[in-house]
Amino acid sequence: MLHKIKSMSYWALGLGLMATWMVLSPAVQSAEFVLQQDDKGITVSRNGKLLTRYLVFSGAKPILWPLIGPHGEEMTRGYPMREAIDTERSDHVHHRSFWFTHGNVNGIDFWSENKDHGKIIHRKFEQVQGGDQAVIVSRNDWMSADGKKVCEDVRRLTFGGQGSSYWIDFDTTVTASAGPVKFGDTKEGSFGVRVAGAMKVDSKPAGHVINTHGDKDKAAWGKAAPWVDYYGLATPKGKVVGITIMNHPSSFRYPTYWHVRTYGLFTANPFGLHHFKGDKSIDGSHQMKKGETMTLHYRVLVHPGDTQQAGVAGQFKKYQALKKTPLK
Repeated sequence: MLHKIKSMSYWALGLGLMATWMVLSPAVQSAEFVLQQDDKGITVSRNGKLLTRYLVFSGAKPILWPLIGPHGEEMTRGYPMREAIDTERSDHVHHRSFWFTHGNVNGIDFWSENKDHGKIIHRKFEQVQGGDQAVIVSRNDWMSADGKKVCEDVRRLTFGGQGSSYWIDFDTTVTASAGPVKFGDTKEGSFGVRVAGAMKVDSKPAGHVINTHGDKDKAAWGKAAPWVDYYGLATPKGKVVGITIMNHPSSFRYPTYWHVRTYGLFTANPFGLHHFKGDKSIDGSHQMKKGETMTLHYRVLVHPGDTQQAGVAGQFKKYQALKKTPLK
């Protein structure tokens, strides 16, 4: 009989990340990925250890937090879900670990948590399945501050792993179900993570950013590329680890542009062209008529070592060979 996983509060989850072990029977541990659902979301474990937690609502949107690395370290910033630790900057309260939003959707700001911001409201889970890989499928409504529906999305998160590395395929289809929708041209978007404070380029020792074309650190900002890797020490006395975000060739406006900063922000954004190119005459917005859809495909690879040690270029070749289709 399966042992029940002891319940923990949202706050306690943040305080106990590094030492948290999911309490599972041998039968459950034989399955690589195990999902445990409660009223706040879904806990994902791999081989009996906490991997991440899908929170249906944090600040103004669903997120993943924490994201645990190959050696048990936190790979994404814990603030503001808990108090900032010594290596973290307590800035940008809306940079919540792992998320998907955008800063201008029909003129509504879903990115920040400023006055009159929009919210992405979890409607339901359509699939929650563990095993050799794990799959979470959810439906979400994008709502204005005055309670009007702007659009909706279906998102599928597929977890897989090999050795001490693992990946999360994030596939989403946004539908203009309530009327015309315009994703506006702004750098404030769209899919990504805020890396652990010690990993950032601004840290000592410094972390590093590198993209497909060899653009490094600050030079990678605003460039289009199939993938970007952000690596460094997730803890001051730890080992080098990294997070790669890959963009699939079938994704909208592949290859995407990157809003990746030396202070730890790391997002893929196919819309912010006038910012990225420094030219106000360029309009990177995207208009959808009622009923039209837009599909985005990304893979987040969590790995030990730097870009070369992780074989990121080879990992991308495997990812791009996958067949991807819109979600319904």
